[in-house]
Amino acid sequence: MSETPGVLDAQGHLLDRIRLTGLSATGYHGVFEHERREGQTFVADVVVHLDTRRAAAQDDLRHTLDYGDVASKVVAVLEGEPVDLVETLAEIIAATVLANGSVQAVDVTVHKPQAPITVPFEDVTVSIRRDRSKLPAAEPYSPVPVVTLAPDEAAPDEPAPDEPAPDETAPAAAVPPTAALAEAAPAEPGRLLVPAAAPMLAPVRAAEGQGDVEDAASADEVVVGEVVTDVLDREPDGPVDAVLALGANLGNAQETLRAAVSALAATPGVVLVDVSPLARTAPVGGPQQPDFLNAVVLVRTTLSPRGLLRATQAIEQQHGRERHEHWGPRTLDVDIVVYGQVLATTDDLELPHPRAHERAFVLQPWAQADPHAVLPGLGGGPVAALAATAPDRAGVRWLALDWLTAPVSAAQVDADTSRSAPPSRP
Repeated sequence: MSETPGVLDAQGHLLDRIRLTGLSATGYHGVFEHERREGQTFVADVVVHLDTRRAAAQDDLRHTLDYGDVASKVVAVLEGEPVDLVETLAEIIAATVLANGSVQAVDVTVHKPQAPITVPFEDVTVSIRRDRSKLPAAEPYSPVPVVTLAPDEAAPDEPAPDEPAPDETAPAAAVPPTAALAEAAPAEPGRLLVPAAAPMLAPVRAAEGQGDVEDAASADEVVVGEVVTDVLDREPDGPVDAVLALGANLGNAQETLRAAVSALAATPGVVLVDVSPLARTAPVGGPQQPDFLNAVVLVRTTLSPRGLLRATQAIEQQHGRERHEHWGPRTLDVDIVVYGQVLATTDDLELPHPRAHERAFVLQPWAQADPHAVLPGLGGGPVAALAATAPDRAGVRWLALDWLTAPVSAAQVDADTSRSAPPSRP
């Protein structure tokens, strides 16, 4: 960890520092599904700024920082509840350390050495400094309490075989609700949490003649739970800019793409902003097949991300989508590349598109339609710059500007113009 500048106290004196480096754990943080499923190593370095003179003078741990406790909490954050961003991890760690009243400032660096980056690299780090004036943007780590019952709190002893069970009858209204219905805390990966056990209640004998009535009342009760809305199902407060990538290489591909653009324009909640030039590109991966025609459409939509997905899938079906194998030929493909600044990964939709940053057949037309476009998320950046370095950039053969209104020479893609696809990237 590189040397960090010191922190001054109120009198202008340099505070002391306690440094912990290389705290590591397996965490399940990240925006991609495989990161949440498989986990990876995260490492944290922490520098704590405080005045240690009182603790040293009295030789008393109570007046300084218990770095063993800090180390345990930092590791608990790393292997705890998953978050999307390394930045969020750093904020939680900083908040946890600053919860100690003797700490005046803290420097946190979080390393993600196994980040899903497609080029050789050594490490990815996020470093922050937080203090009593620039507070963390997260709540401190709070462990889930684990309660162990004392012997006298355990289940009551059963009566001896010859001993009648004690009559502990109580009115039904006097029985407190069981704590087992309390809201459960989220489980952390790799850790078994034992919730506090509720005290066991003795059987309650209902008053004679009341059993059927109370059962009927219970059956009529309705428990209303909180409705949780997936961010991908949530309609935006206002119009959102989105980018769609269109591709086809079966039949009259140019006419299919024209019809798809018209269908998008006619979709309720979707407004066309711009349409890119038409690119003819060599297939990437998959079997030998005809060249593709590709275009990018910029839209403004009031649909939710998943609502837009359903609309594009309906257009694919209307135009005879055929896709029998991965990276194989198809009649029409419409992908959502970007939806505003949404970063999300689910089984049916990943935003931004996970391979957009390395696909020249998306990047080059997009840069033509919007020279200042920026791809958000991991691996993103200025679209024009990404297009210039995309691995498959040599496969983009030409761009046609007026393809929506005029026929394009050789736009009819057939097997006579096909060629073998370049080898797939690892």
